[in-house]
Order: sequence, then structure tokens, then C-alpha cells
Amino acid sequence: MHKNFKIYYFIEKFNLKELSNINKSINIIFRNYSNSNYLDDLIKTRNFCKKKGFNLYLSNNLNLALKLKLEGVYLPAFNKRIIYNNLNITKKFKIIGSAHNVAEIKVKEKQNCEEIFLSPIFKTEKYKNYLDTIKFNILANKTKRNVIALGGVNLNNLKKIYSTRSIGVASISWIKKNGLK
Repeated sequence: MHKNFKIYYFIEKFNLKELSNINKSINIIFRNYSNSNYLDDLIKTRNFCKKKGFNLYLSNNLNLALKLKLEGVYLPAFNKRIIYNNLNITKKFKIIGSAHNVAEIKVKEKQNCEEIFLSPIFKTEKYKNYLDTIKFNILANKTKRNVIALGGVNLNNLKKIYSTRSIGVASISWIKKNGLK
């Protein structure tokens, strides 16, 4: 890995074995859209992350992320609300989010996202159309914010990501499968 290269890992529930198998330099994003009753899992995840030194972000729930004193909130591309720009939050708390096109990048800028996840950079099961490195860089150059590569990331295409403006990657399956210790 390149020095200071950020890695984000999406999880949807607390799994001690899975979390114990990853490097503490990896940032965790708790994202559970299928079950609205995730608070117990989130609190277990928060407690584990604080104990082990992980940064934890909550997807799409700013108030709960602030209440639980997490490192920040992750705003998915479908969240287009612009209520995040006049908040009285600590400097340590970060707002990050994802985008698929220029219009969504502009929304994430208005939401005060410090980092914008551009996706999908590579083919995934969910998305057959993807950016690849050239379109990724064209999109990345539409913002002055830091960008993170999301989607289809694996060891085989990691070198390609190093040739982009990306300061890191976000993944689900690659990290789940490899742990990245």
C-alpha cells in the first residue's frame, strides 16, 4: 500500500470475527439499509472500534453519528439533502459521501463532504457500467475535494488506482475476503 493511502470497509452488522481480522488502519463504514433495527449492532461496533482504534462512520444518519460520538457520517449518492453545510460540529467529525457523476459531486460539495467516493471505478456484480481509470480521473478533476475509488476494487486492479487522483479505496468483498492485515 502507498503511504497515507486510505482504506474504507463497508459493513452492515457487528461481526467480531470479521472485524478482528482486519488492520486497524482501515476505516469502517456501518451501512445497513435493509434493517432499521440496527442500533445494538452499531453500538457493539462502536465499542469494538473505540477499543481497537478503528475510525467508525455511520451511513446516512448524521444525528445518530453525532450522538454516538463517531468519527463521522457517510452520505450515499442517493442522499441529496443540503442540510449538512451549516452544522456546528467538531473539527474532528468528518462528512464523507459518494457520487457517480458531476451533478452528484456538486451535491456532495454542497453537503460539505471532505472526501467523495467515486463509483464504480471497476465492474461489480451490481454495476456492469463502470468508470475505469480515465473516466474516474475526469470526474475526480471536477472537484478539489479528496476522492476515494469505490467499486470492484481488488489486488489485481489496485495498481491502476495508484495512477488516479484517488487517495484511497473503499470495498466490501475484497476486504471481507482478504482481511488486509
